Formats: sequence, C-alpha cells, structure tokens
Amino acid sequence: MKNDYLLLTPGPLSTSETVRKVMLKDWCTWDAEYNQLVQDVRSRLVQLATTTVDKYTAVLMQGSGSFTVEAVLGTVIPKQRGKLLICTNGAYGDRIVEMTEVLGIATTVVSTEESEILDEQRIAAELKRDPAITHVVVVHCETTTGVLNPAKAICQLAKSYGKITIVDAMSSFGGVEMDVFDWNIDFLISSANKCIQGVPGFGFCIADRDKLEACKGNARSLSLDLYSQYKKMEEANGKWRYTSPTHVVRAFHQALIELEEEGGITVRNQRYATNQEQLVKGMEELGFHVLIPRAYQSPIITSFLYPKQTNFTFEQFYQSLKKQGFVIYPGKISKVDTFRIGNIGEVYVEDIHLLLGVIKSFIVDKQELFA
Repeated sequence: MKNDYLLLTPGPLSTSETVRKVMLKDWCTWDAEYNQLVQDVRSRLVQLATTTVDKYTAVLMQGSGSFTVEAVLGTVIPKQRGKLLICTNGAYGDRIVEMTEVLGIATTVVSTEESEILDEQRIAAELKRDPAITHVVVVHCETTTGVLNPAKAICQLAKSYGKITIVDAMSSFGGVEMDVFDWNIDFLISSANKCIQGVPGFGFCIADRDKLEACKGNARSLSLDLYSQYKKMEEANGKWRYTSPTHVVRAFHQALIELEEEGGITVRNQRYATNQEQLVKGMEELGFHVLIPRAYQSPIITSFLYPKQTNFTFEQFYQSLKKQGFVIYPGKISKVDTFRIGNIGEVYVEDIHLLLGVIKSFIVDKQELFA
C-alpha cells in the first residue's frame, strides 16, 4: 500500500497506511455499529474543539469542505433580515462571496490584499457603520497564500457588536490549537481530509447547539440543510439523512484515534511547525524567498516566489519533483508568481530534508533555468 509520492499539499494529503487499510471493509449506513461510529466521531470532534463540550455539537455533511461551507451559509443566515459580513484576503474568502451571490444572501465585504492578514480596524469600522449585519465569517488559514488570519480577535470583535460568528477553519482545525468557546466561534467548519489526516468525502461543522437550534426553516437547499442533518443525527443516533460516505467515515475515525495517539493537536502542531520552519530555512539557503512574513505565516502551507530574472517554470519544477516522489502545489494568487508547499498530513521533518535534497539536485541539474 506504499504511495508513489508524498503529497505536500493542503489536502487531500498523504495519509497513514493504517487510515487507508481500514477502508477495505464495507459498512451499512443503517447498521447500529456504523451509526455508533458516527456518534463517536461527532463526540471526538467536539472534544477536540473545546473543553465546554455541552454547549456544542458536531454535524457531518457529505461532499468536500466547500459543501459544508455552503450548507452553513445557507442554513445559519435567516432568509429575511439576515446580512453577512465577509472578511476575505484570498480565494476561499472570495468563494464565500460567490456562494452568497448564488444563495441570494445579503452581504457586505471587507477585502484585504492576499499577502496581508485581515484588517481588524476596517472590519470594526464596517460593523459600526452597518447595524444590519447579523453574521460575520472569516477564513482562519487562507491556503491561497498560507496566511494565518486573526480569527480569534475578529470573532471577539464581532461578539462585541452582538453578531453570530462563522469560521472557515478548513485547513487549520486539528493542526492549530483553538477553543471555539474561548474564541467566541458559533459555527466552525472543517473537512475530513485536512489536519486530522483523513481522506476526502465529507466536511463537518462544530456548532453552538442553541444557535443551531434557532436555524430551523432557514435552509435554502434540501440536501445542504445543516439543521435537518443535525436533527436526523440526534434523533436517529448517528444516521445521516441521505447515503453517507461510510468508508471515509471509518477512515476518519481511525485518523482521530491516530491524532490522539500522536499526542493531540499540541503535538501535531509542533510537528507541522517544525516541518514548515525547516522547509523555509532550507529553501532560503537554496535561494528561494517566501511570500508571507513570519509573523502571520501558518504552519499549514508556504508560498514561495518564483526566482527572479530566471527561466524557471513551475511545470518543469513540478514534474521533476513528482518523479522523485514529491507533489507540490501551484500558486493561486494573481499579482505575483508563486508555488506552494504544504507541511500537513503524514509528513515528517525527515521528508522535508529529503525534499530539499531533491530541490537542490534540480537546481544543479537545471542551471540554465536559473541563469
């Protein structure tokens, strides 16, 4: 079951052999054993998210993480008298803007440059200016660049104005320490195939139970009705409304166990941070430069600038690394040329050192590209 290459991406990511192996068994969606597995996943997620466990619940939703983002937006914000403040500095904040346009949700948007953190002063000014705002959403780790936004401070700010808070923690939950209660987060969204190191197939929302109970009748979609999914899981002991990704859920359960065995989020965060620090150190020694300042660089993924005044092309670089067993990510921002290297998943500092050796060999072998 050895992989051909290591995924150095923000997800899907490289998983452990044991996570992959548990998918070899089939499960029935109606079976009590499977539904108890779902309930255990929900319970473990809440325990990862907060020590104030009685106040929160976890709801699983089929599809990629974006499906769950859309489910939350379409369910949490009332059809009448609801208005969302979207704080964006990258592609995933911009995707939220697109979703609200399709869903017909009233919004106001505060945009910041992609290479900068979200501007709390501008957000505060917008909250003060527009009392019609009822909800605030922020992307914690914007994987467009790797920037780590001040989600805790923004949620505290939103609460000072009495707003309901939504945090897209897709690429950070499980890899960066947070407590949804301490951070004043009402709805946190993440996905199976990110820092918990499962495989793609579902996302989840960790929600303030009382806030979610107030969302009955809000949904703009039948399938993406977060409230109805929650009620079904509560009343039918872990049953999903429609066919669930059984193998993916079992793999995620195994991944949760392995996160606990590793030492929890604190230890995993240290591993990711070490990966990222060693990566940047080595890349800078090879002549590459990072896009994001260290002060708000996440341990999840790092953007590197193309070497200046060279014949460097990402495609040639990518294919060369892939042949040597490493897959990286292209850049996603519009104003400068970048590529990205992820540090999450079943990736250790030894892998980073091997990668750096391969990149060094590429530079030596392809000197004409760096002339």
